Amino acid sequence: MIRYLTAGESHGKALVGILEGMPAGIEISAEYINRQLWRRQQGYGRGGRMKIETDKVEILSGIRFGKTLGSPIALMIQNKDWQNWKERMAVEGDGIGIEKITIPRPGHADYSGAMKYGFDDLRNVIDRASARETAMRVALCTIARKFLEDNGVYIGSHVLSIGLASVRNRTKIDQMIIKFTNHSSIGVYKVTEEADKSEVRMLDKSVEVKAITEIKKVKKAGDSLGGIFEVIVSGVPVGLGNYVQYDRKLDGQLAQALMSIQAIKGVEIGDGFVNAAKNGSQVHDEFTLKNGKIARITNRAGGLEGSVTNGNMIILHAAMKPIATLAKPLKAIDLATTKLVESRYERSDVCAVPAASVIGESVIAPVLANAFLEKFGGDSLTEIKTRYK
Repeated sequence: MIRYLTAGESHGKALVGILEGMPAGIEISAEYINRQLWRRQQGYGRGGRMKIETDKVEILSGIRFGKTLGSPIALMIQNKDWQNWKERMAVEGDGIGIEKITIPRPGHADYSGAMKYGFDDLRNVIDRASARETAMRVALCTIARKFLEDNGVYIGSHVLSIGLASVRNRTKIDQMIIKFTNHSSIGVYKVTEEADKSEVRMLDKSVEVKAITEIKKVKKAGDSLGGIFEVIVSGVPVGLGNYVQYDRKLDGQLAQALMSIQAIKGVEIGDGFVNAAKNGSQVHDEFTLKNGKIARITNRAGGLEGSVTNGNMIILHAAMKPIATLAKPLKAIDLATTKLVESRYERSDVCAVPAASVIGESVIAPVLANAFLEKFGGDSLTEIKTRYK
């Protein structure tokens, strides 16, 4: 089955990753992966780091003549900012003369990470806990995304809210998505393309203007903003996932993947939180026949019933908290002196919700690819497609 590991620090020499379990015969290129890396770097409210890095992947192993071999795939992304951090992030040496960071930021992993590992320099936590790590996750997961696409499953996303700027007319957005995806599962790409045209990845242009205004206001105040994004998966067959054991439940695995993204604090499947306040008769998706095929009138369950896909599009929502680094600092404790001080400022974004939505698309791909392989099996794309058909 598919699994992956990433390594590297935010200001280290490079990010590296290994992806294991991909079937043979999947066409993949650095250009295809780089497109997703580029999307991750976009979005109004991103910080100065994005002006330095132009993420490009180098494929080190597991692919020959443009196709996967079935062996582990190794990738690398160079950190251009490493040139400015060589001494502070040196692999060898004793660190004498390098300033130690001892003031943690509220809301960041700084303090809890230092307590866990016994560090007296928060830099050891900061550089691995950073969301910079998601660049390699996007790269690795994009290969799993390509496998799904080869089997007619497509993933897209858009942003629903940033701060107080929120999509109120959900019907309008739903109608737009249905229009794009009504005739082909690949239509979800149209949703993504439309979202990508927006600086904040919003489909409603009036809300987009409000969101940008919110970001500008918050940036001026030295603050940060969070929000909510939606991930959509189309072309999903009935029967992926399992209800027989807790750790095989697909909805739990999808939620875990989204929650693993830095700053994500809530995940919802379908209309989960809204449904909690309704009667069952207002919630469950009734059956109907459409052109002689079994279908549903609604999709409030978000494409999953009993932790198994039911043939509808998978709908996932993730809530991202405001980024923990603030130009206008909060109160903190200097761990070296135990004195009350202002928290320190580390170069950061004001809002990264649009980027998080792209990361969300990526991290669920291996989860769905594993569910697909569990159901249909096979070691090569040709074998799997034959079984699926």
